[in-house]
Amino acid sequence: MRSRLIAAAALTAATALVAAGCGSGSSGSSSKSIKVVYWQNLDSNNKLHADFLASMVKRFTQANPGTKVTLVPVTASENDYYTKIQLMMRSPATAPDLVYEDTFLINSDIASGYLKPLDAYLAKWNDWSKFAPAAKTAVRGTSDGKTYGVPDGTDTRGIWYNKQLFEKAGISVPWQPKTWDDVLSAARRIKAELPGVIPMNLYTGTAGGEASSMQGFEMLLYGTPPGDKSLYDAGQKKWVVGSKAFKDSLDFVHTVYSEKLGPPVQQALGANFGTTVGTELFPQGKLAMDIDGSWMPNNWGPASSKPWSQWQTVIGSAAMPTQNGQAPGKVSMSGGWAWSVPAKAKNPDLAWKFLTTVQTKANHSKWNAINAGIAVRTDAATDPTYLNAVPTNKFFTELVKYTHYRPGLPAYNQVSTAIQKAMESVTTGQASVDKAAATYDSDVKAAVGGDKTVKGAP
Repeated sequence: MRSRLIAAAALTAATALVAAGCGSGSSGSSSKSIKVVYWQNLDSNNKLHADFLASMVKRFTQANPGTKVTLVPVTASENDYYTKIQLMMRSPATAPDLVYEDTFLINSDIASGYLKPLDAYLAKWNDWSKFAPAAKTAVRGTSDGKTYGVPDGTDTRGIWYNKQLFEKAGISVPWQPKTWDDVLSAARRIKAELPGVIPMNLYTGTAGGEASSMQGFEMLLYGTPPGDKSLYDAGQKKWVVGSKAFKDSLDFVHTVYSEKLGPPVQQALGANFGTTVGTELFPQGKLAMDIDGSWMPNNWGPASSKPWSQWQTVIGSAAMPTQNGQAPGKVSMSGGWAWSVPAKAKNPDLAWKFLTTVQTKANHSKWNAINAGIAVRTDAATDPTYLNAVPTNKFFTELVKYTHYRPGLPAYNQVSTAIQKAMESVTTGQASVDKAAATYDSDVKAAVGGDKTVKGAP
């Protein structure tokens, strides 16, 4: 777990939430009662998940008379959510029966003993054969090969851009850059032609958490020639340090912020800047492009806090190019969330039964359709209801062929924090690219051990 997340203040807040949200656990003692914990973004009024889960509870309890499903939304920033659910799962008194997990944390939670393997359940569930192999890998323990979650969807990332602003700046649309230089050239042109418009958003810094690591940095790093071996060499089972690819990616970040092609630094380093991007800067025409995820339309749909129906004609989407246009020419990153059963759950059997209700083909399609997610059930991924629900679903689903996944290792959390620190230091100008990269190398070696690192191509 990231070290900054276990600061005293965060633990105090999390403990308070455990006491308020889960109580003593007595209400979950019935064999026909379960508690389901999920994340509600601190700065979002989007109730898509709450409404969807409420409909699943209604369906489940009608089909299973006498059962009770209590939904426990955890309203917090994403990083604080991670801390709070981990605190809940430590004790039988507060552990929920089903918990919504970011897949990148599953292996660290396995190592901490928080999660229950689901293989015995999966062996009797025919639907498991419908899930894509990559999605299964994301919820599998790297140490024991057991499965600890059922993914409810994934995501991909690309470039969202304002077609109207591009045309005003003299850039032809539809736009598809072929190299990093093409992206920077477009940003420089917008800066020159449209004063007052932020040319591009590139997430950065420690406050942004995984948004900085994935959208901000790994979309660059995995697009360098080493590709899948740019961060972790699975063949050698070692983390890559001292590479030209890392410095090149860091230099891109430095260029964006030193040339003022991105948002003001203080704003960019805000913990909830993603909400500002989606609900204010894009709809108000103050941002020209944004390297971001397939879920962006959630900010603009009728169920959002600030509906923006015009987005379908104003906003375009492009794939992120590889560094120099080398094959395969495009790059994306995927993550996703999953449902897991805590090791200390009181009623795991009933929790599993509810989970399989949520994950039928129809419900999987429905959730990813309304959430602008990427379906990971192969039968749902071809469902016209899902593909046509959001205009960009087809585009972002097609990026799956170019996508990469973060290393499913407990140490990734610390490596991710080191990436964010390096980004922040070049964003603020406190360190040169070379110095920031050297600090990253030291941080990674300290976190995983020098014998678990390998020097990348210089």
